[in-house]
Amino acid sequence: MAVDDVDGTLAAMGPRLRAARERHGATLAGVSRATGISTSTLSRMETGRRRPTLEVLLQLSKEYGVSLDELAGTAPAPAVESRATAPLRLRDGKAVLPLTPYVGGLHAHKHVLPALENSPARPRQVSHDGYEWLCVLHGRLWLALGDQDLILLPGDVAEFDTRTPHGVANSSPSGPVEYLIMFGPQGERQRQRTPKPL
Repeated sequence: MAVDDVDGTLAAMGPRLRAARERHGATLAGVSRATGISTSTLSRMETGRRRPTLEVLLQLSKEYGVSLDELAGTAPAPAVESRATAPLRLRDGKAVLPLTPYVGGLHAHKHVLPALENSPARPRQVSHDGYEWLCVLHGRLWLALGDQDLILLPGDVAEFDTRTPHGVANSSPSGPVEYLIMFGPQGERQRQRTPKPL
């Protein structure tokens, strides 16, 4: 493997580490407790500001239940049909379907929060490096962003720096919520372009 290929593989490792952690349904704090790797180190690796060592990759591979090939991006890509029919189910009942099979840059996921039996508590907030854009497709999404509480309806879009404490929940027990998320590295924002009429 050429030096450029190695550099490219390491540069693309961050989004794969974050995706593997999310598929595992773990928080940075939870992975830190399980592995002894500090949350700041995990966050810097996920945002590409720190390169993981082989020892760290072995620990994370074991913790997430994935192979080193998957973390390195050298494993064969899963068939589109199997990804489309088998979303990942997390511990809180949320389903996550990755929409971007490539590595590096922006990553997109579809999330589905199940219907609840009772009205929810205020969402638990987390913060980490990165920038996020989300769009509600169905239902009512409660976005707790810092001190603000927003109820987003189908078609509503929010974008924010993920260093701001944030969390989401289904705001109503009447049905599930479906939304799209695009996540990018720190400082990377969506660029809205409107075509000019001819």
